[in-house]
Amino acid sequence: MDPVSVLLSVVVCIFLFKVFYDGEKESQNFPPGPKPLPLIGNLHIINMEKPYLTFMELAEKYGSVFSFHLGTEKVVVLCGTDAVRDALINHAEEFSGRPKVAIFDQIFKGHGIIFADGENWKVMRRFSLSTLRDFGMGKKTIEEKISEESDCLVETFKSHGGKPFDNTMIMNAAVANIIVALLLSQRFDYQDPTLLKLVKSINKIVRITGSSMVMLYNTFPSIMQWIPGSHQNVVKNAEKIYTFLIETFTKHRHQLDVNDQRDLIDTFLIKQQEEKSSSTKFFHDENLKVLLLNLFGAGMETTSTTLRWGILLMMKYPEVQKKVQDEIDRVIGSAEPRLEHQKQMPYTDAVIHEIQRFADLVPNNVPHATTKDVTFRGYFIPKGTHVIPLLTSVLKDKDYFKKPNEFYPEHFLDSEGHFVKNEAFLPFSAGRRICAGETLAKMELFLFFTNLLQNFTFQPPPGVEVQLTRGVAITSIPTEHKICALPRS
Repeated sequence: MDPVSVLLSVVVCIFLFKVFYDGEKESQNFPPGPKPLPLIGNLHIINMEKPYLTFMELAEKYGSVFSFHLGTEKVVVLCGTDAVRDALINHAEEFSGRPKVAIFDQIFKGHGIIFADGENWKVMRRFSLSTLRDFGMGKKTIEEKISEESDCLVETFKSHGGKPFDNTMIMNAAVANIIVALLLSQRFDYQDPTLLKLVKSINKIVRITGSSMVMLYNTFPSIMQWIPGSHQNVVKNAEKIYTFLIETFTKHRHQLDVNDQRDLIDTFLIKQQEEKSSSTKFFHDENLKVLLLNLFGAGMETTSTTLRWGILLMMKYPEVQKKVQDEIDRVIGSAEPRLEHQKQMPYTDAVIHEIQRFADLVPNNVPHATTKDVTFRGYFIPKGTHVIPLLTSVLKDKDYFKKPNEFYPEHFLDSEGHFVKNEAFLPFSAGRRICAGETLAKMELFLFFTNLLQNFTFQPPPGVEVQLTRGVAITSIPTEHKICALPRS
């Protein structure tokens, strides 16, 4: 390159830097962070597929509250249990917003619950929690459903006769049936083509949204929307699910009986009728289809992936598996596992907690945003700032966990073997945006896990060593593997 071209390039870069970064003077006490480059910000130093790894490194240098630039957007990261709990619990209102993230804005358009904000989010969250409770979340009725589904899952595992198989779709289907019962009042056979299509679409969305192409899309949406790549498939997969959901609630509308509400869809449609005379409109079809996708996707993917990690870890640590089975045999015997057994099973309870901690399912957390200007831990964070309360930094906090990077059930046991709580255990996040399905997920994890361990000993296929590596996705999925479920006599 000739000197004139080099000089011209430097001048252009300086000009762009001035345009993008000098226009808004940096607050003197905005959280510190690495120096950004023009246009791309700090994109050049971020692990695009596992950004939380970069954030953990940056925290070592800049402390528990720091910033970085995603393109031209300033983002604040909160690291460690104390900072994350302080923000989400002690400053719950100030950190309860959601930023606009291009890919989710395109799929959800601000509707539903996960990426909704303001009054719409409050109304949809209140409605979801009260309706799911009315239809049995946290109650005996849903416990029965989970137990019945566990029995179906056990029979399906048995059908493989101890030979190696991939359990991804089976686990997805079993867990999906629980949330489907609450949302749509129906149950699918594990081989039902409709269910398989829905589950595959959710799995594709989960994987693609964790890719570097989607990070680039979120950083430069106006450019990336014209460029081919996997990010273009997110909307296509969401549309497949929306088509099914719209067909389903249209049928519900034709059969609607105010005196016989069967599921969340019926309750929503009745609210929709009541709202017709109101000036504020929340119970419209767009909100319904996105809410159903949010609850179905979150309700299925996270719990089934946690259970898959659980089986993988039992194969890796057979001595832990044996101790869980001994406790199951002692407390439950051959009876059906019930939630009431949990209090008498401290070791199993500790193992399930440790599976969740180790799985570290949403390492980046779902992003937050400040709802007003806030001074937090000495730093000024303006209203509308994109904030990442880093969950991996909580679940792997060395100040709270003796062996943060190892699978160690004793994190949740005292010296006498009693279960102990740990305030750094926040797999469902905390504060105003805590996972709406937390109660249901805890029930499912205990009942599915104990039922499977009561009936099977899990081993890797002959000659295969168990790997605990993570695939690329927005959640921490295990890489592809097969399991052997050997029936216990």
